[in-house]
Amino acid sequence: MAGDSETHLSDRGENTNVIRQPFLIGVSGGTASGKSSVCEKIMELLGQNKIDHTQRQVAILSQDSFYKVLTPEQKAKALKGQFNFDHPDAFDSELIMQTLRQILQGETVQIPVYDFVNHSRKEEFITVYPADVVLFEGILMFYSQEIRDLFQMKLFVDTDPDTRLSRRVLRDISERGRELEQVLAQYITFVKPAFEEFCLPTKKYADVIIPRGADNLVAINLIVQHIQDILNGGLSKRHNGCMNGHSTPRQRRTSESSSRPH
Repeated sequence: MAGDSETHLSDRGENTNVIRQPFLIGVSGGTASGKSSVCEKIMELLGQNKIDHTQRQVAILSQDSFYKVLTPEQKAKALKGQFNFDHPDAFDSELIMQTLRQILQGETVQIPVYDFVNHSRKEEFITVYPADVVLFEGILMFYSQEIRDLFQMKLFVDTDPDTRLSRRVLRDISERGRELEQVLAQYITFVKPAFEEFCLPTKKYADVIIPRGADNLVAINLIVQHIQDILNGGLSKRHNGCMNGHSTPRQRRTSESSSRPH
């Protein structure tokens, strides 16, 4: 396609036809550990939050966007707090892989929007444009080896369980209209056991562990410096134009070339 030719022209090196791939960073950790806050702090320190989303060099995606569409029976359980959203089967891993592959091809992707009040996908989508660095956060980002192996850097946000529980309670009550009793019951029945079985064991795959989440500015600043080096091409230059398959930043695209079929 002509559009594809235009899209990838600026991504080709002088002596190669290999498409430059974005630098993928996975961010995992337990519920309410501060994964989103860490990603947002990184964006803020890089000044990317002040740039129009179509021109940003750094993009953020959340695994929460990829919950599966529930059957009527599952939705009825979810409304009663009796569905396990922290189990690997709750996520559409196939769609996550498809989205990541498109991102690695430098394509514009359409990300689903999940309604946590009604436990369903909304009809609208969020458009994510090609970026040089992509942060993908979620409780089970490292659970699937197929997905895990796509990340060039893996971060694990490690926060005290009591802090995570208190944050979860406040969030679910204020933002999702839940009752305290339901939140606590769901946490004890599903969230805590799933964290211990599926999330915590993946901590061993992390390249960097960030205690205290977004409050740990020392760790975050080190990561920001690493990303800044990537955006400036510093790492590429020091490694003869290549580090983990990443080259110098691509030219920004101003229009959408493709979208993911739903």
